Amino acid sequence: MSLLRLPYSLLWYVALPAVLLRLAWRARRQPAYLQHVDERFASYRAAPTGPVVWIHAVSVGETRAAEPLVRAVLERLPDHEVLLTHMTPTGRDTAASLFGASPRVRSVYLPYDIGLLSRRFLRHFRPRLGIIMETELWPNLLLACRAASVPVLLANARLSARSAQRYARWPALTALTLGALDAVGAQTGADAERLAQLGARQVSVTGNIKFDIAPPPASDTLAQTLRDRIGGRPVVLAASTREGEESLILDAFAARAQADTLLVLVPRHPQRFEEVATLVRDRGLSLQRRSENTTIDRATRVMLGDSMGEMFAYYRLADVALIGGSWLPFGGQNLIEASAVGTPALIGPHTFNFELVAGQAVAAGAALRFETVETAILKALEIATDPRQRASIGEAGLAFSTAHRGATKRTLEIVERLLRAAQ
Repeated sequence: MSLLRLPYSLLWYVALPAVLLRLAWRARRQPAYLQHVDERFASYRAAPTGPVVWIHAVSVGETRAAEPLVRAVLERLPDHEVLLTHMTPTGRDTAASLFGASPRVRSVYLPYDIGLLSRRFLRHFRPRLGIIMETELWPNLLLACRAASVPVLLANARLSARSAQRYARWPALTALTLGALDAVGAQTGADAERLAQLGARQVSVTGNIKFDIAPPPASDTLAQTLRDRIGGRPVVLAASTREGEESLILDAFAARAQADTLLVLVPRHPQRFEEVATLVRDRGLSLQRRSENTTIDRATRVMLGDSMGEMFAYYRLADVALIGGSWLPFGGQNLIEASAVGTPALIGPHTFNFELVAGQAVAAGAALRFETVETAILKALEIATDPRQRASIGEAGLAFSTAHRGATKRTLEIVERLLRAAQ
């Protein structure tokens, strides 16, 4: 082990009890964290019988982003199995909802980044290739892959200026980690430049795979069913909201919205469903849950989207959407799904995780940016009752989404090149 890795590896051993305590703490709100704990220590059941392409998608967003690539790999390599690894139960649940019927897709947890566990993981699954989605970089894992001659691609890679500054605090370890990658497919030129400056090799710009995600046909049917239950009321969607944002949105909505306008509120993390329901009730707003599967009463002001895997349906049924994560400094959530179905997107000032996409969407007329939730709610209420304005922004969104497709094809070309080189 190099002197660069030694302090990092020792830190893992020292911190492991605290890591397990945190796992137990998170399980208080999300009991699924206590399932499959053995996998986090690289203890797995049946080994694959054929060749494997391994794709790491840490949680919900990365798993959804990986969907077009998974399907492309399954189609292009019909004799291969795809191994999906995650770090969160919600990532694993998302994989189950997307690929549960496929016998060629398996989901497990990635082990903690301890050299012994990384080597055990690689020996068990023997992947021909590893693909890591976005920026989930583990030094011991990547160096174990290099030692085992498993090529690794960092796909759909993004690195904000803020994240680059954090990595730059540990320049030697960062360069060693990024140097262990065989290729990088970056979302934008700015991402590519920052990664190359930190030590990544073979960096190319492939675009954002999320533009290639096709809305499932079932989402249209579900959206129509939900619309029928809601009736002809205007619908404002607050999508993928984060802690602290719901209070701002609910206060602005309660103060400004007419009684016939329905707010569909979908928190980013399912473990917060109960907390958000309490926020709604504390403000005296009548609430129904998506999980109740009932007609929405005319007196109901808020529908809580307490479901998984139905975001496209929520976007389809909405007249306008406020994109969560952008109203407080979380960096923003993905607005591409809204554009893909022609729903006007309103974003806040904090979009540093998706800065280029957000800027491009605003420039294309597919999204509108606001500094405060209050001004955004006022505009959302206006759009929800203005068919011409709604259609104009929605059509711009569809054109914006269509114009940026193709990242999956470009990424698959790198995958095939790496596989040929590894033969």
